[in-house]
Formats: sequence, structure tokens, C-alpha cells
Amino acid sequence: MLANSVVGAVIVALDGTVLTVAQPTLRRDLDASFAQVQWTSTGYLIAVASLLVFAVRLGDRYGHQQVFAVGMVGFGAASAGIGLAPGIGWVIGLRVAQGGFGALSQPATLGMLRAAYPPDRLGMPIALRTSAIGLAAAAGPLLGGALVTQLGWRAVFFLNVIPALVMAALALTVRDAPRVAGSAAGLDLPGAALLAVALVSLVRTLVVLPEPGRFTETVLGPVVATVAAAAFVRHERRAASPLVPPGLLGSPAVGAALGTLVCASAALFGTLFVSTYYLQDVLGLDPFQSSLRALPLAVMMVLGAPVSAVLLRRHGPRRTTGTAMLLLLLGVLLLSRLDRASTDPAIGAGFLLMGAGFVAVMVSATAVVVRGASAGSAGVAGGLQQTAMNIGPTVGVAVATTLVGLTGVDLGPALTVLTALTAVGALSALRLPGRADAPVAERRPAGHPPSDAAREVRTRR
Repeated sequence: MLANSVVGAVIVALDGTVLTVAQPTLRRDLDASFAQVQWTSTGYLIAVASLLVFAVRLGDRYGHQQVFAVGMVGFGAASAGIGLAPGIGWVIGLRVAQGGFGALSQPATLGMLRAAYPPDRLGMPIALRTSAIGLAAAAGPLLGGALVTQLGWRAVFFLNVIPALVMAALALTVRDAPRVAGSAAGLDLPGAALLAVALVSLVRTLVVLPEPGRFTETVLGPVVATVAAAAFVRHERRAASPLVPPGLLGSPAVGAALGTLVCASAALFGTLFVSTYYLQDVLGLDPFQSSLRALPLAVMMVLGAPVSAVLLRRHGPRRTTGTAMLLLLLGVLLLSRLDRASTDPAIGAGFLLMGAGFVAVMVSATAVVVRGASAGSAGVAGGLQQTAMNIGPTVGVAVATTLVGLTGVDLGPALTVLTALTAVGALSALRLPGRADAPVAERRPAGHPPSDAAREVRTRR
């Protein structure tokens, strides 16, 4: 299960990083507009955001290995279709389909870990998964650049096909974890529809926010998202088989962890957007030189994840995540001071601090979310984590794009707002459990026998 979880997460992460490199060539080859090329990313994002939680509920009910296998087959097939697409319309449609299958496969990788490992041993498997994602983020632009240069943009999509099919076949050969009580609950289609409307409205609003002349959409979108979210919460409280279990939806620790993940990912991706813009358009560096300046971030993502797992075990989520958010904040502040006289060590130090802080937040906050779920709700926990990791970057890039459009190349306003957002995440981290706190899924009143899930965990130990 660990191998499937790690490699499956890498396949999806690698797809996103290599696409960024391939988009300019894709646009020229298919004679597409910039808006159409943007929708190759936006369509994927909206599909993922709207389907994540419902898709992973399928994993809780039917088995994470089976759902992961379906997701990988579909992801690989959609990738092959994009590689053969005759026009930009086909590319956009298949990217939406790819997003739907990505919603099946990506959160299931966390669900498989929660089902396979006891809550107190989740730190290192999550750290290995995070390191692999960091490695994919670092290698993606280099690999994508080489493929596009030598073979064209279609090659980056064919790259996914064989690994996805192999992972699907391996998933079907591995016995899934035994189902636990509650995992066969109903799928709650009304709840899934309300959540999808709320997330699509939110993501759509964030995507069009930086574009001029979209006032109606930027006003109507939040209203629709708020109404749908309120209706979703009300429905979940009354539903016989809610999409999100009440214990998970109302958990202060899970809520704090999700909030921290949104703030951290928004700060990271927003800062990356602004910094890359500054390095290339102000300092005159080419994309490869800019990537080299940011390389310390990717290195820390790979090397820092196992260290973060050890720190999590020794110091607990609250201290680990709080300290990590401070490192992230210092990195954003350091980059906000960039000017034409900035040296490479100073630039590298800012990215290094951001990488060290973000990877520790990823490991510790994700562990809190997944530990907070019973084995029967592991997929939902993974879906919530992935939803946070999709919304956060969208928020960060939207804020950065809007402020850069208003202020030009000045880094100050955008990074000041992102620093404030990081500080909010640091405050949210104070609500996480301390080292002595037991995982939510393991708590039970004194004198009560352990649950089926707890007995299952002890048996695996």
C-alpha cells in the first residue's frame, strides 16, 4: 500500500508540473488562445475540487485500492487521449475528465495509508509520500522541458500512461484493508451536490478574480458558495448517512489543520508566483535560471519530510506546525525584500526557509487530519486534505495576481498580504493537539471496550 500511495501521488503531481512547461508549445501547436490554454488547468482544478470528497467516500465504502485502481486507469486513459487530441477543445474536455479521475486516485493514496498504519505510526509514511511529491515538483519542469524540446508537448501526457496502468494493476493485486463499521454508509448524493456547488463557485470566483471586467462573477460566486455551504452544513447535520461524518466535520483539531494547510499553501504558491515574476521580468533571469534560484525549496521538500516526521513524533503537531509556519513566514518576509542588488544566497535562503516550513506543515497537519478520522472515514479525511491543498494555492495565486496587476512589479503589497495570511495559519496551528494528546480516532471513554477499528490497529501492530 505504501508503494501505491507514494507512486500514485507522484504520477498526479508530476502531471501538473510538466503541464506548466508544455503549455506555451501546446498553445502554438493547436493555435489556441491564452484563455483556452488557461482552461486546461482551470478545468482540471474545478473537476478535482468538486468531486474530491464524494469520490473518496466511494473509497471508504468500496475499498481504497479498488477506487484507486479505477482512478489510475481513467487518469492514464485521459492522458493518452490528450496526447492524441486534435484540437484545444478536446484537450480541455479530457483535462476535465482527468481531473475527475484524479479526484478518485489522489485522496485514496491517503486513505490507503490510514487503513494500513496505526494512527501513531502515520508520520513517516506521510513524510515519504510528501518527499516523493517534492521530488516530482523538482523534477517535473526539468523532465517536461526535455520532453517538450525533443519530442513535443504530447510526450508529457504519454509519460503518465504506462505508470498509471501499472499502478492500477498492482493495486488490484493487493488485498484491501478490512472494512470497518460505518464504511458502508450511504453515499449522500444531495450532500455531495451541495458541496460540489459550493466548491465550484469558490474556485471559479478565485480563478476569474484577477481578470478585469468580471465584476458580476466575482460578486455572485461568493454568494452562491456561501449559500451552498450553509445548506450543506445544515443537510449534513440532519442526514442519516452524511457525506462527512459529524465527528470529523466538527473536530476542532481537524478544522485547525485544514485551515493551516489552506493558509500555508496559499502563502507558498502566491509567493512563488510573485517571486518568479520578479526574477524573470525585473532581474532578467530566464526560466531555467529562475528554477535554479528556487531549487532550495524543492530540496527541502525532499529532505525535510522525514525530519518533520521525527519532529512530529517528538514534539507533537502543535509545536511542529507552529514552528514550521514561523519558518514559512520568515521565508516570505525575506523574499519580500528582494531588489536588484539581491544576491543568490539571499534569494536561495528565502526559498529554503519556505521549503523547510511548508514541508513540516504538510507532514504534521496532514497527519492530524488523517488521524482524526476512523479507518472507515479515511478517504473522506484524505479528500478534505486534498480539497484544502487545491483551494489554498488558488487563493494565493488569485491574491498575488490581483495585487501585482494593481501595483506592477512591486513585491511589497502582495507579499505583505501573504505574510498576514501566513500569520493567520500560525495562529490556527495553536489549536492543534499537543504531544500528549491522543489521536481523535483512538479516544474512548474510560471503561469502554476498544472499537473495531482500534482492535484492528492493535492486531496489525
